[in-house]
Amino acid sequence: MSSRQQPRWTQTWLGGVRSAGVDLGYPGERLGLPREGSGAVAGFGRRIGAIVIDWLICTWAITQGLLRIDPVQQGWVPILIFAAEYVLLVGTMGMTFGMRLLGVRVAALDGGRPGFVSVLVRTLLLCLAVPALIWDRDQRGLHDRAANTVVVRM
Repeated sequence: MSSRQQPRWTQTWLGGVRSAGVDLGYPGERLGLPREGSGAVAGFGRRIGAIVIDWLICTWAITQGLLRIDPVQQGWVPILIFAAEYVLLVGTMGMTFGMRLLGVRVAALDGGRPGFVSVLVRTLLLCLAVPALIWDRDQRGLHDRAANTVVVRM
């Protein structure tokens, strides 16, 4: 059933604020980012894909392959490696392996590379998972907001 066929009282509730006539703009508009192309806010698919790639690298390639540690028995090892990867790579290059493969990077709100403290805050909150699952209308998780960062397309 489309929103046009629904009773008026459910259109706003089911369709969100846009169906009520509120224009929130595109993600990143409030931050001065372009709508499309390089520098635009990265979509959910690319972000989730990048984190899955990074998690697989940290769990299988490094924890099991290089260190010969069973991640089921010692579940803290992959998350520690994941955090180290994020701090090292995002802190130096602005992106992880997964982000590079999917064409996204972490940027400070001024467009440059985030500072070391921002990377630490972002990584800690990302490892907690819940802050990364709460998004605002600019598609920034709580970890991005706390670190004053945004994930953009390259």
